[in-house]
Amino acid sequence: MKNIILIITLIGSSFLFINCKNEQKSTKSLTKEIAFKKEGELKLLRADSLLKSLDIEIAETEYETQTGLMYRHSMENNQAMLFIFKNEKPRSFYMKNTEFPLDIIYVNNKKEIVSIQKNAKPFDNSSLPSNAPVLYVLEINAGLSDKWGLVAGDIIEW
Repeated sequence: MKNIILIITLIGSSFLFINCKNEQKSTKSLTKEIAFKKEGELKLLRADSLLKSLDIEIAETEYETQTGLMYRHSMENNQAMLFIFKNEKPRSFYMKNTEFPLDIIYVNNKKEIVSIQKNAKPFDNSSLPSNAPVLYVLEINAGLSDKWGLVAGDIIEW
């Protein structure tokens, strides 16, 4: 009798396992897509030469600077987010809840690029420091700073 109950239990468990295995897992995002909101245009310059022109969304309130590009699925290559802070100091960003890789460009009060954190990984909580005091931070899609040849000393203007 024990053997029959054990066999029935095993057969029932295997049907349950097969049904669970065949269920489709949902890949829906838990957040509503946040649309890019163009608030200006930014130029990346070397001396007097234009390297690239971008549409920018500006983050300057406490909420905007804390949220940044979090919870967004992507950004076009001609778009960027510009963070504007009230004071110049060393800063550090991270990629918590950011779904796509970024290049994080740190800019001083003279609007000169001082450092670039390249290919920041999605959802990574690692600290990505500026390595110098900055007043602005520009986020673009990963790989674009290399593609455009951006280096420390280049200028932003908007």
